[in-house]
Amino acid sequence: MIALRLPFDQLMLFMMVLIRVVAIMAALPVFNSRNLPVMVKVGLALAVALVIFPILNLGGAGGLDHWGLLTLGVVGEVLMGACIGLLVRLLFAGIQMAGQVAGYQMGLAIANIMDPATSLQVPILAQAYNLMAMLIFLAIDAHHWFFRSLVESFSLLPLFHFRLSASIISHLVDTAGAMFVIAVKVGAPVIVVLILTSVAFGLLARTVPQMNIFIVAMPLKIVVGLVFVIFSLPYFRLFIISLYQDFGSGLSAVIRLMGP
Repeated sequence: MIALRLPFDQLMLFMMVLIRVVAIMAALPVFNSRNLPVMVKVGLALAVALVIFPILNLGGAGGLDHWGLLTLGVVGEVLMGACIGLLVRLLFAGIQMAGQVAGYQMGLAIANIMDPATSLQVPILAQAYNLMAMLIFLAIDAHHWFFRSLVESFSLLPLFHFRLSASIISHLVDTAGAMFVIAVKVGAPVIVVLILTSVAFGLLARTVPQMNIFIVAMPLKIVVGLVFVIFSLPYFRLFIISLYQDFGSGLSAVIRLMGP
């Protein structure tokens, strides 16, 4: 029988590292999907923790022998991952909101499908925007920024040093406001064209009152909307890439805001 003997302090340090890894990886798009088996998520988090643990400098971590401080440390690590996860979700919520507004303008708001990541019903166009944003996220290796920031976080924010300060709350509020700006910028080409199309149909209804404008407008608005969705894809790709780059470059600054 093999007996595995590990120092208590090293074991507790590894558990704290694992908790931070799980908390941050739970914020990653694709990895936080409900369709991904729990064992895969746990195995991936454990593998990442085992890889980065030997290269981390955690000698100054204290409070491992005090259960009260250890509990507060665990809560702090979970809150840190929750803050980062909320920032990421607000980013994708803005993209999804653009699809919802554009789909409402096109008349596709009543056609909903099940989102496998959240198990909620979302409009078709919103889900299309969300899936394209996730594909771009993986295509430009944006998830690598999270792993890089994960390693840097142990020097920027040592264990047991998390603080829910006013600065991080203010940053979350600003990001929530920026969600609506992102939605307008992403959906602007389709939304503006559909508004102009509605104005044109209104003038046509006044000019030719015999025409049943509601029967004619519905399929034409869908066709016009889909055409401009296709035309706006290059703009969508460039804007999403710049959005991810700004978020990735500011991720370290966000982690610093959680410190004392």
